[in-house]
Amino acid sequence: MGIKLLLEHDKVEGIRYYDAYRKHGGYRAAEKAFKMSPADIVEEVKKSGLRGRGGAGFPTGMKWSFLAKPEGVPRHLVCNADESEPGTFKDRYLMEFHPHLFIEGLLISSFALGSNATYIYIRGEYAWIPDILEQAIAEAKNNGWLGKNILGSGFDCEIYVHRGAGAYICGEETALIESLEGKRGNPRMKPPFPAIQGVWMRPTVVNNVETIAAVVPIINIGGDEYAKIGIGKSTGTKLMSACGNINKPGVYEIDMTISVEEFIFSDEYCGGIPKGKKLKACIPGGSSVPILPANLLLKTAKGETRLMNYESMSDGGFVSGSMIGSGGFEVFDEDQCVVRHTMTLARFYNHESCGQCSPCREGTGWMYKILKNIEYGKGKMSDIDLLWDIQRKIEGNTICPLGDAAAWPIAAAIRHFRDEFEWHVLNPDESQKRNYGLAHYADPIHVAATA
Repeated sequence: MGIKLLLEHDKVEGIRYYDAYRKHGGYRAAEKAFKMSPADIVEEVKKSGLRGRGGAGFPTGMKWSFLAKPEGVPRHLVCNADESEPGTFKDRYLMEFHPHLFIEGLLISSFALGSNATYIYIRGEYAWIPDILEQAIAEAKNNGWLGKNILGSGFDCEIYVHRGAGAYICGEETALIESLEGKRGNPRMKPPFPAIQGVWMRPTVVNNVETIAAVVPIINIGGDEYAKIGIGKSTGTKLMSACGNINKPGVYEIDMTISVEEFIFSDEYCGGIPKGKKLKACIPGGSSVPILPANLLLKTAKGETRLMNYESMSDGGFVSGSMIGSGGFEVFDEDQCVVRHTMTLARFYNHESCGQCSPCREGTGWMYKILKNIEYGKGKMSDIDLLWDIQRKIEGNTICPLGDAAAWPIAAAIRHFRDEFEWHVLNPDESQKRNYGLAHYADPIHVAATA
């Protein structure tokens, strides 16, 4: 069994409640942290090598060190619990089943950053989770972990839960801040960055749920020990949301030294593909990262075994690599249609675009219409090149990364599965007849232009 830091007590009955959590070592890290200085806590997080688990993978300790500390101006920690990336659900799992681990991480992080008022911005569709968090916050406060003068330290802290309205764009930190302030969730131009002017124009750090929860084991075992887990710059453990054509979908904690092949096919994790079907492709880090065909998923372009970590997954760039992103690991068997899946993603990003930037507002809808025509047998060969041209003009030309998120899946789908797009164009009658899947594929990696 792999190392477990966040899900160590996953099977403990009642672990979501204070008494069980405390009995199994809960709030021990907070006790230790309150005997340290805030600067020492930040230093431990730096030494740990912890990278943001929301998708970008930016070093957490470094992000914390950027926080401005003007005299007399409040600072804030905001937790991004929006988790709207399709295929990603590990933050939901932490909040639902390990809320006190999350609350303890928020407490330690708030102390380190000097945040007396800390906010959890939670996705609107997670309708039942705020009640779980509110209960955990009340239990923590009743036991002296929140409120005034925590542990006699002179530090005050309150945690507030704010429900979003279900907008994907609010997973972007400045759009989240706008929404938290009661405005429309449109991303802000940067600079200034939130560390200088964030919520209510005050210095703000925004981290996601898993990142905050990881602070607890870092303080418990120390930053140096945490850094020994994993490999290279991919330190510690990572939660993966595994779904799609696998026998055992769910949330798994990995130490990022295992191979992609082991993660998909071992009984400890995904348990292989149902009915003995072949692996066709995978999206390894949530819907916005490039899809990889099986040959590039299991091996890098250099012929090395692809590992479940930041560096190995991105080896080869977007030409032959991808990203571990938010950990939304979606597996496709040989019967799945990449064109249909890409069309579905394009529809999603078109719907979720805030419309602030012209390339994203116009381009996402245009790409969806073209993909819909190709999928339903009304496409032309020139449409494939047009799609490529549109996504290229969206990428890097918007205020926030939603434009990139819409462009990357389409670019990767065309790059690796162009012959599948061509099949749809060359076989319009077949494309119109079928509803899902291409069962006649003989090659699990690429599709012949003629069946």
